[in-house]
Amino acid sequence: MRWPAWLFGLLFAATAALYFNCIPAYYDKLQAQCLAQGCGLSVPALTLDIAGLSVAEISLILVAIDVLFTLVFYASALILLWKSPREPVGLLAALAMLAFGTTFPSLVNVASMQGLFAYYWFQGLSAIGWMSISLFCLLFPNGRFVPSWSRYAMLAIAAVNVAGFVKGGQIWSGLPGSELFSLAWFLAFTALLIYAQIRRFRVHSSPAERQQTKWVVYGVAIAFVGFVVISILFDPRFYDGKASNFIYLNAGLHLGLSALPITLTLAVLRRRLWDINPLVNRTLVYGALTLCIVLLYAGAVLYLDRLFRAWNPFVVSLIATGLVAAAFAPLKEWLQRRVNRLMKGRHDDPYAVLLELGSRLTQPLAPDAMLKALAVQVQGALRLPYVGIAIEIEGEETFIAEAGERREGYDVHAFPIVYRGPALGTLYALGRSPGEAFTADDERFLELLLRHAGPLVNNADMLQAMRRLTEDLRESREKLVLAREEERRRIRNNLHDELAPRLAALALKTATARKVVEREPASAAAILEDLGRDIRTSVGDIRALVNDLRPPALDEFGLIGAIRMRVDELAKTSADRLAAEGADARIAFRIDAPRELPPLRAAVEVAAYRIATESVVNAWKHAEAAVCQVTLGIEADGRLIVEVTDDGVGVGAPRLPGWSGQAGGGIGLVSMRERAAEIGGEFAIGRRDGGGTRVWAALPLQ
Repeated sequence: MRWPAWLFGLLFAATAALYFNCIPAYYDKLQAQCLAQGCGLSVPALTLDIAGLSVAEISLILVAIDVLFTLVFYASALILLWKSPREPVGLLAALAMLAFGTTFPSLVNVASMQGLFAYYWFQGLSAIGWMSISLFCLLFPNGRFVPSWSRYAMLAIAAVNVAGFVKGGQIWSGLPGSELFSLAWFLAFTALLIYAQIRRFRVHSSPAERQQTKWVVYGVAIAFVGFVVISILFDPRFYDGKASNFIYLNAGLHLGLSALPITLTLAVLRRRLWDINPLVNRTLVYGALTLCIVLLYAGAVLYLDRLFRAWNPFVVSLIATGLVAAAFAPLKEWLQRRVNRLMKGRHDDPYAVLLELGSRLTQPLAPDAMLKALAVQVQGALRLPYVGIAIEIEGEETFIAEAGERREGYDVHAFPIVYRGPALGTLYALGRSPGEAFTADDERFLELLLRHAGPLVNNADMLQAMRRLTEDLRESREKLVLAREEERRRIRNNLHDELAPRLAALALKTATARKVVEREPASAAAILEDLGRDIRTSVGDIRALVNDLRPPALDEFGLIGAIRMRVDELAKTSADRLAAEGADARIAFRIDAPRELPPLRAAVEVAAYRIATESVVNAWKHAEAAVCQVTLGIEADGRLIVEVTDDGVGVGAPRLPGWSGQAGGGIGLVSMRERAAEIGGEFAIGRRDGGGTRVWAALPLQ
């Protein structure tokens, strides 16, 4: 719907007509009354000190200043109306520009006093202007109240402005301490608008909306600072009631306030949001430079005038001007450097930052603490909200040093840290504000700094590797201790639960046989026969226990011979079983090994034997294979390779459950893997490409 735009157009036309109709009356009143006697707070009585200018010409200058100020606001309102007729925020901004640009200058306040309709029209427009400005601040830039309760505060603001219009602007006059009430209301009203924009900027705004807010805040800051400073100078004690000083102050005040419609129009239209930071930078530099030059010139003139009282004032001014000219360039450079550091840090002086960092790193610090110092230095030097340094640990990127805190909505910039070719890590930095990119100076600063960060990251990476190695060694030591204790417990249980009771029974039988040998020789012979059978069983159990600790075949035949002996036993057992069951299929075992192996450690021999025989047994029991091959070999890097393959159903098949745990009498997959890990070896199991299972282990000889 376009009716709000049409309604605003009618309001604009009526207001403009009344405004321009007041210009002749204002001009006449300036000549007839204001310049000589004053017109209240709007125009004080002035002294004509400008040579060659009459009262009419001074009045014309004052009218021109007010009209030009209003035209700037009118132009902003018309542009906003033209470019955003359907946007409520744009219409609010246009209404605020129309109302403020019309009612702020002295023109309407002086010229409308004698016309009742014009007076109430402009008073009502002033109230509408304050309400529109308040509503604009609470809704800008996305049209939603933030915080949500601020809509109720807006109702209070509207009520106060309507009451002020009804009572002719004297809403607090009937209350005791009316000035305090008025000041409290103004402070609360201003604090609310500032709080709403800060909360929206930090919590709810997108990067583009934050950029819009920067433009509005910049314009408001320029207008507010200009208004406060020049309002103080309007005190007659400063400008001495001279017409020339009043004209300069009036022009400066209106010029400063004109920044508001320009920046607000750019923010609302948002067609092209230029980076505002350079503009703020230049404003701070030249504003501070102007203030310093004025103070320096005034101080020089006063000092030289007192020092050389007999000199010509022109000579004193000339000397002061020379001093100011000589100080201008170094002063500007110093201010520019300070403002740059205030806004963007010390990117213009990387060598000083490196020197400070070097002095910090000369202290005895761990590599992690050094990287922390680097992150803190980068964050402080560039005034960034967050800097983090990450390296890859066990295949995952892990942050080992951080400075500042992470913030949502900020762009993350990544810079690789290179040392002797490869990238050892990455430095992550958040932009100074959402949507703000790093400048070329920032990137050159980081490039130079990160060249010296490579050795630090390399040391930290080595430290992390040593820590991981230490942790792995600790875990391996714990596993070894647990495995040893488990083996001891198993041996203890076997001795306690089986051999000890059996030996006790043998002792009882021996005592019984001794008692009955003379009286009942036949009973004694039967007891001795049972005793011999129990002794043979106990000897077999002891032999089995000893074989579990270390197979005797390893000491008698060596690793290859022991494996071959075990394979032959399985082949014979398979043949006997198949013959008994009448089957005609049997598994064939093959061994591929060198004729001799180098001397092996006992632990390596036992691990290789257990892995090979357990794999062969599982293939024989579960794989339904026709061929099972055992391959042994020595690699050039000094490792014993044990490989067992078959052409059966393959590991992981539903018919092959033996690999998942303790299968039959074997030690299972977990035990094979642990045996390899205990001596620093590697273990793997998987399906073969052509079908079947492949078990592979690499065991270090040393």
